[in-house]
Amino acid sequence: MLETESGRRPGRDGSPAGRIPVTGSGSTGRTGPGGARGPGFGWLVPVLAVVAAAASLLVALRVGGAVAAAIPGLPSPGPLTTWALPVVRLLSDGLATATVGLAVTAAFLLPGDGPSVSPYGYLLLRRTTGLAAGWAVAALALLVLTVSDVLGASVSGLSPAAVASFALSIAQGQALLLQAALAVVVAVLSRVGVSRGLAATVAALALAAVLPPAFTGHAAGAGNHQIAVTSLALHVLGVAVWVGALIGLLLVRRGPLADAAARYSRLALGCFVAVAVSGLANAAVRLGTADELWRSRYGVLIFGKFVALLVLGVLGAAHRSRTLPALRAGARRAFTRLAAGELIVFAATAGLAVALSRSPTPVPADPVDVDPLTELLGFPMPAAPSAAHLLGQPLPDMYFLTLTVVGVAGYLAGVRRLRRAGHQWPVARTVSWLAGLLVLAATTDLGVARYAYVLFSAHMAQHMVLSMLVPILLVGGAPITLALRALRRPADPDVRGAREWLLILLHSRLTKLLTHPLVALGIYVGSLFGLYFSDLLGTLMRSHLGHLAMLTHFVVAGYLLFWVLIGVDPGRPRLDPALLVIIHFAAMMAHGFFGLILMQTTAVIAPDWYTAVHPTWASTLLADQKLGAGIAWAFGELPAAVVMIVLVRQWIRADQREQARLDRAADRADASGEEDELARYNAFLRAAAESDRQGA
Repeated sequence: MLETESGRRPGRDGSPAGRIPVTGSGSTGRTGPGGARGPGFGWLVPVLAVVAAAASLLVALRVGGAVAAAIPGLPSPGPLTTWALPVVRLLSDGLATATVGLAVTAAFLLPGDGPSVSPYGYLLLRRTTGLAAGWAVAALALLVLTVSDVLGASVSGLSPAAVASFALSIAQGQALLLQAALAVVVAVLSRVGVSRGLAATVAALALAAVLPPAFTGHAAGAGNHQIAVTSLALHVLGVAVWVGALIGLLLVRRGPLADAAARYSRLALGCFVAVAVSGLANAAVRLGTADELWRSRYGVLIFGKFVALLVLGVLGAAHRSRTLPALRAGARRAFTRLAAGELIVFAATAGLAVALSRSPTPVPADPVDVDPLTELLGFPMPAAPSAAHLLGQPLPDMYFLTLTVVGVAGYLAGVRRLRRAGHQWPVARTVSWLAGLLVLAATTDLGVARYAYVLFSAHMAQHMVLSMLVPILLVGGAPITLALRALRRPADPDVRGAREWLLILLHSRLTKLLTHPLVALGIYVGSLFGLYFSDLLGTLMRSHLGHLAMLTHFVVAGYLLFWVLIGVDPGRPRLDPALLVIIHFAAMMAHGFFGLILMQTTAVIAPDWYTAVHPTWASTLLADQKLGAGIAWAFGELPAAVVMIVLVRQWIRADQREQARLDRAADRADASGEEDELARYNAFLRAAAESDRQGA
């Protein structure tokens, strides 16, 4: 039995469990289970990683021009801020990566102990506490240094009011403050229990805490917001999971390391692809032209990151082909050496990344001669709409492109796995799912997406497609049923794979709440009135993150409602078809009522936003708004008819199944000589009729 240093088995109250051979930065190799000793993480690897990160940071800052001499006459924050800001940023990124990695390893890579994490996962969660607390402190320090850098004043010359104003009013300050707050939440939650669900929550919150600066940092000022910002966010997430989980594995001494490393290898491959694609997309936006790769200092740093990525790809291939088989055979030393080398390369790459965030780019983040409208939208004002412009002039967004590619590839892979196993999957479901994703991509990445920023009518058309047509098609694909049939169960019963986590989510209280008919209906209808009859629309349109959240909400709210109405996947509430018809009528009536009220509204919705982006070739704001109201009122007719046909068909099938059940019961009763339920009911009706005749 595994024991901790206290010699006690873990309890659900968070007490330690089992002596666990997990090494720390100062460990040189403890005795493992059964008295066996193995190579420890030791102090050398962390020291080398810190040296590599610091050296690459200093060199890259010089090469990229981030620490150029101050220009006389201009305010300067002083040498303390100039050098401390990138160093603290590197420290914050390192602590964030380790926090994410330890939580991900504890929740998803290591086997559990029933509903609790394993003893190894227990210690990783406890170490997450200190890392997250340090991350919060580093984020706050970074906030102060950023204020100093922006104002061109020394840290000692800053007033508390200036720091507070920056943190509460400026996007960069708000992002760092939010990151610090989320890190504190992660630190607290990692101490309050040992359940695997809690560990997964900690990992999810840690990943969320990584994101805020990405939406307000170096890429946020780029001309192409849709590519630059989202690609940077995907890049940051991929790196955090890739590097952090490797740190988590290096802290596990023995035990389940071989199986955990195999699961990490598959995860790392996905992260490698995500990091490579998102990094190339972001670099293309920041460089502007390909020749800037060798003509500019920024391009030299980009090339250095590209070389480091290739090295990491080679090391990952070596892991899959050589060290994983050796690890299964008991040779942990080979895995440790290669993983340690990989971690050192990661550390050097992190130094390059921080220097890049401080270096001037060929395409300025805040150009002085840019069109204000282009800076606001991320693209120039489009010409008057036409079929060619609506379907052409794409505006690709990495977020929706990623969802589309992953959704298509994952679904087709599931269908292929079922067919290889000898099972059939309805072609109609595949067509429905693929059509839904293609319509999603077209609505969010083609020219219509440009007009949805500047015209209320185009935005409303986009809203209707995303909240009605796309969800109906996606629900028709029955993705959950496919996933449950295609996903394989892990060989180790103590490991929760994707299928197990999906089942837990389906049976969770949150899912039961969200899929309650009244809740799903309330979310769908409430979003219509809450978004357009308040100031929320203008606020969300001004933020790229807010805009993504709004479009995602349209799809999710529609999916919830139509999943309850016509879904065939397990996990949804089983309701009487007549009740589903009533819910559908209620949704459509509310939808039509919303369109009617919108057509009668004389006040312009989100006036600050639409006044700022109103095209010269367009009609008046109120006329365009009435056109959007007409689209909202009329669009639901065809989808509503399709849903009604499906509901009636399901109703008929339910009656047929019930009649078949009664017929089978009658056949069994005839064979046994006993009265069945239908016979007793008919006898009751005859008795009631006879009683009525006698009473008459």
